[in-house]
Amino acid sequence: MEPPWWRNTRGEWWVIGQGIVILLIALAPPAWRWPGEGSAARIAVGAALMAGGLGLAVLAAGQLGVGLTPLPRPRPQARLIRTGVYAHSRHPIYGGLIVAAFGWAVVRNSGLHLLLAAVLTVYFYLKSEREEQFLVQRFPEYTEYRSQTKRFLPWLF
Repeated sequence: MEPPWWRNTRGEWWVIGQGIVILLIALAPPAWRWPGEGSAARIAVGAALMAGGLGLAVLAAGQLGVGLTPLPRPRPQARLIRTGVYAHSRHPIYGGLIVAAFGWAVVRNSGLHLLLAAVLTVYFYLKSEREEQFLVQRFPEYTEYRSQTKRFLPWLF
């Protein structure tokens, strides 16, 4: 029998915190605007970032299959996936959500949203650190994979 969720044995508190940060990004009013409020080019760039980021996250989630979980501890039936988008990024779902959050900040023309997207990036970094502790315990080959693959996005970090 699994311990109650509030004991955080699988990283439940990380998921709650993630949900709070994502809700803040989605619902915060725009603040600290920069010039060009109605710029069609800015909105198009932001929308492209959102679409690309969300597309990456959905693709990565699909490639995890039955192993998909929002919790840092892998599910019992999970396998280590090193193909598809996971050949280029250890945490492409997080990477996609980060790109989408920055895209939303551009669409909203909001410095506050840029700050919140940066907070999400730091949060996912810390969550992925915990997740990787579980993954190394579960999959001994994860250490080699980690040394060869970027964390979120292959061209950045």
